[in-house]
Amino acid sequence: EELVRDMRHQVVEDLVRAYIPSGAYAEQWDSETLANEVARVFNLELPIQDWAKEEGIAEAEITERLIDHADRKIAAKVANYGDNIWRRTEKSIVLQLLDQSWKEHLLGLDHLRQGINLRAFGQKDPLNEYKREAFGMFEVMLDALRETVTQTLSYLEISVDENRLAMILPGALGGDPSKQKMQETRTDPAATNTPPPQQRTDNVSNMPKREPVKNTFDANDPNSWAKVPRNSNCPCGSGKKFKHCHGNISIVATS
Repeated sequence: EELVRDMRHQVVEDLVRAYIPSGAYAEQWDSETLANEVARVFNLELPIQDWAKEEGIAEAEITERLIDHADRKIAAKVANYGDNIWRRTEKSIVLQLLDQSWKEHLLGLDHLRQGINLRAFGQKDPLNEYKREAFGMFEVMLDALRETVTQTLSYLEISVDENRLAMILPGALGGDPSKQKMQETRTDPAATNTPPPQQRTDNVSNMPKREPVKNTFDANDPNSWAKVPRNSNCPCGSGKKFKHCHGNISIVATS
């Protein structure tokens, strides 16, 4: 939560710094472009151009207003989906985007390494050039990561099947005691007046034994699947691992 919040605030500060340079006159501010960028990244339509016309307004005040609106938007999402679900979703998105960005960065470093020796023809030390450009690429990667994480979470809408959620993430419905109680009643024999099967003694020995019912496997019916390890391929045939397919929460990003 703290990491994502810091990323969001840093993106706001970078945008304001880019279009409202420190020390520039109000007439030199590019408030229209700033409003468009805020709408693109944060999915917020704000009257930034009207703010810029206010008497005595400064870039620091605009930054504070943007941060406040961005924080309130995420707070509304947390209130809507629940803190537990939203924090797990945040973590999943940050890890996925970080992994993707890091792989692309390593690929870029490999390309840089292959041609860096040519700098020697320009009387430049290839090692120093590599260090300088690699550091610049790393800074660009971090800036892009912050913006991508912030933009993804700003547009994110979550669609959750509560029955699957309670099975995959135990306790995720903890914010609603009635739902949690209903889930316990379905699965815990202690929550009902019916004793567990192994404790029943009424004519059990005289009852005819039944042959176990064999479930027919159906790739389209998860109820027919046996217990699937999280790192195994999903039985549905998608080619994805189970934890990234039917074993995961369904998350849909809309813009």
